[in-house]
Amino acid sequence: MTKSEAIEVILSDTKSFKTSLNYAVNYCYASRGMLPTSREFGVQILYILNNITHWRHPQAKEVRQTLRRKE
Repeated sequence: MTKSEAIEVILSDTKSFKTSLNYAVNYCYASRGMLPTSREFGVQILYILNNITHWRHPQAKEVRQTLRRKE
């Protein structure tokens, strides 16, 4: 799974937008327009990770691991 795919998994969980993904959704949308190799994208990943700590989803663990991975 790439980081962009992980972000799409987060955005697909619309039922959690108002609860556990409150601010992370905006950071995910912002990251879509950035190059995955840019510094700005890396900063958005940090913001996303910080805001999905309470997110429960079947793929949540895999998404977190993907976003933490150094590439």
